[in-house]
Amino acid sequence: MGNILQEIFLDNYEEFMMTTHPRQAVIDNVNKMIECGNPSFGGAMYGCTKCGTLKFVPFRCHSRFCPTCGTQYSAKRTTAMSFKLVRTTHRHCVFTIPEELRQFFLDDRDLLNCLFSSVRSVVLEMFHKDNKSECFTPGMICVLHTFGRSLQWNPHIHCLVTEGGVGNNTVWRPKKHFNYTYLRNAFRTALLNEMEGKIGPSFKKTKAYIYKHCANGFYVYAKPNQCNPKQIAKYIGRYLGRPVISTKRIDSYKNGIVTYHYNRHEDDKLMVVKLPVIDFMKLLAQHIPEKHFKQIRYYGIYARNREQDHNILKAIPKEKHRFLLNKTKWRNSIAATFGYDPIQCPCCKETMTILEIKYAHHSYTLQELYERAWAKAG
Repeated sequence: MGNILQEIFLDNYEEFMMTTHPRQAVIDNVNKMIECGNPSFGGAMYGCTKCGTLKFVPFRCHSRFCPTCGTQYSAKRTTAMSFKLVRTTHRHCVFTIPEELRQFFLDDRDLLNCLFSSVRSVVLEMFHKDNKSECFTPGMICVLHTFGRSLQWNPHIHCLVTEGGVGNNTVWRPKKHFNYTYLRNAFRTALLNEMEGKIGPSFKKTKAYIYKHCANGFYVYAKPNQCNPKQIAKYIGRYLGRPVISTKRIDSYKNGIVTYHYNRHEDDKLMVVKLPVIDFMKLLAQHIPEKHFKQIRYYGIYARNREQDHNILKAIPKEKHRFLLNKTKWRNSIAATFGYDPIQCPCCKETMTILEIKYAHHSYTLQELYERAWAKAG
């Protein structure tokens, strides 16, 4: 068995499907994750030209729900995001919503787009207000998280904002002061208005309740966090690209009970949670996004393609791009993580070469794959 998450879903697959009637996106991603690394679904046969040793490397599922592939996807996305960043300090902002609104986003996932558009409009307006003729525009990377540390449904936006912007006539103007009162109130107003527009008049009662009980707006974290260009790639990987849960946080799976842990956000206290296995599976499955839904979005100067914006210095120069991209490739990633070369011959230490690639058009046993590779090589 590849990992504990595969074991959990494989053991309880039928009960999970029968009792939860999951969305199609959940079915697709769970099926991919369960079969990740299954030789019957194809892979690459490597051979050593010196001693004749064969090694079969199965294809991976490439699902973000898979602990292995999700981590690899995050590494690639983190690298791609870091190439866009300009050489300036960034502010990490977190836009949250009250608990009373969370169920709306769970019942209708199209509403998640409202979170993005509300954050975008609020931050851009904050910069534009500094000088209406210049209309300063920052760079923004917004990432949706639907989970907190406890894995409960808690949609919120992590936003990386440049502490400065490009004007109509000014190349760059720094901005250190973020108006927290404005952000809280404006985000509340923008989101509630968009939700009412999507849901209709039935939302008016909830909207009035939220205004009354959230008189100071929604909580927005936007304090300076010293996110300078040298730390930017690591910072993005930590906050913007992580999967829902790491297998390291799953402590045990015994007798139908899953135990996992997390550090509570308020005081960093270690919390241990025990759940029936089906409840644990439901908890994870609710965070699987719909197909083609973009959880990472670029705004401001990171979204547009103006010639004058290209004059702004980047945090990572182009000459380093190839080096960083090579680190995210499968072979280099395995070597960096586990300390061994996956295509090095275990017998004579030579680099193995690809003999053939098999796809999932026909189900082969592993023994058949080895025999076919030997016959073709011979």
